[in-house]
Amino acid sequence: MRTLRAAAAAVTAATAAGAASVAAGRFASDAALKTRPGKPLPTEPRLTVHATTAGGITLTRALASRRPGTYGLAADGTHAVVGPVQDDTPHTADTVVRRLESVSHGSLEPGDKVWLVPNLYVGDPGSALGLEHADVDVPGELGALPAWFVPAVRDTWVITVHGLGATREHPLNVMRFLHQRQLPVLDLAYRGDLGAPRSPDGLNHLGETEWRDLDAAIRYAVRYGARRVILYGWSTGATMALRAAAHSALRERISGLILDSPVLDWEATLRALAGARHMPGFLLPLAVRAAQGRTGVRGDRIASAAEPGRLSVPTLLVHGPDDAIAPWGASRRLAAGRTDLVTLLAVPEAPHAAMWNADPGAYEEALRRFLTPLL
Repeated sequence: MRTLRAAAAAVTAATAAGAASVAAGRFASDAALKTRPGKPLPTEPRLTVHATTAGGITLTRALASRRPGTYGLAADGTHAVVGPVQDDTPHTADTVVRRLESVSHGSLEPGDKVWLVPNLYVGDPGSALGLEHADVDVPGELGALPAWFVPAVRDTWVITVHGLGATREHPLNVMRFLHQRQLPVLDLAYRGDLGAPRSPDGLNHLGETEWRDLDAAIRYAVRYGARRVILYGWSTGATMALRAAAHSALRERISGLILDSPVLDWEATLRALAGARHMPGFLLPLAVRAAQGRTGVRGDRIASAAEPGRLSVPTLLVHGPDDAIAPWGASRRLAAGRTDLVTLLAVPEAPHAAMWNADPGAYEEALRRFLTPLL
C-alpha cells in the first residue's frame, strides 16, 4: 500500500507539474500572440517625465531616451513628438533633454510615465497630414477590412501594412513622401486591428494567416485600377509581404517589396517578447511550443517565404543590429543571398520597426533610389 500511495503521489505531482508547465507556456506565449495594436511592446522601457519647457522635455536617462532621431512619445491619453537629444541644454546626471516638437493631444506633466513609439502622427491622412483620402473597406476572408486610400496619378500602388504593437497610423510617417512621388497608397488595417474582424482564435499569428488580408488588399488594388503594386511592410507586416509575394494568386502584379525590420525568425521574436516580460529562460522553449500548439504557426513556412531563392522582385530591406525583437542576422543572410535583387540599408541605434525614426533623411533617400526605377 505504501508503494501504491507513493506511486500515486508521484503521478499527481507529475500531472500537476505538467499542467503548470502548460499554463506557464501559454502565459509566456501571450507576449507575442496577444500583442495589442497601438500599445508599446514589452521591450520598450517606461520613462519618467521630469520637466517640460518651451521646446524641450526632460526624461529619465536610459538607452532608449538617448536614441538618435525623432519619435512619438506616448502615455495614456497623450501623444507628443520628440526630436533629438539636446546635449547642450542643462540637465542632471540621470536625465536627458530632448527637443519637444509638438503635443498632438493630452498633456505632459512631471511624473508621467511615457514610452517612445515609432508613429509620429495620430489620426488619419487628412487630419494628420492634410492629404485627401477616402475611408474604404477591403473585402477579406473574415469580413471587411478598413483602409485609408490616398489617391495619386500613377498606376503603381503602394500597399502599406504595419506590424507588432502598431496600427495603420504607423505608415503615416512616410505617407507624405510617397504622395509627393504621385504614388497611390492603400494603408490597410488587418485582422485583430480596431474596426477589423478578429482572428477566429483571437490570437496574432505573426503573419502566418494575416498575409491573406494583404492578399485581399492586392485584389482590391487591381480591381480599382492598379496595374502593379509595391508591398511595404514593417515587422510582421514585412513577413506578410514576403508570404504574399510567394503565394498570392496575383503575385505577378507585385513589382517591389519594402521590408522594414522583418520578422524572419518567429521563434526568436517570440522568445524576445516573452523574455522582455521577465519570463524565466527555462520557460521560453515552453512558450514556443505553446505558440505552435495554439496557432499552428510553423517557422518553416515563414523561413520558406524568406529564402533568397523565392525572391523574384526588387526588394529594399531596412534593418539594424540593435533590433531586440527581430534579429537582423536573418535580414543580412537574405540580402547576402540575393545581391542582384536586395538592397540592404543598415540603421544602427534603432529599435524594432523604427528605422525611419533613427535617420529619416537616409531612410527616405534609400526609398527614393529604390522607387525611382519602379515608377
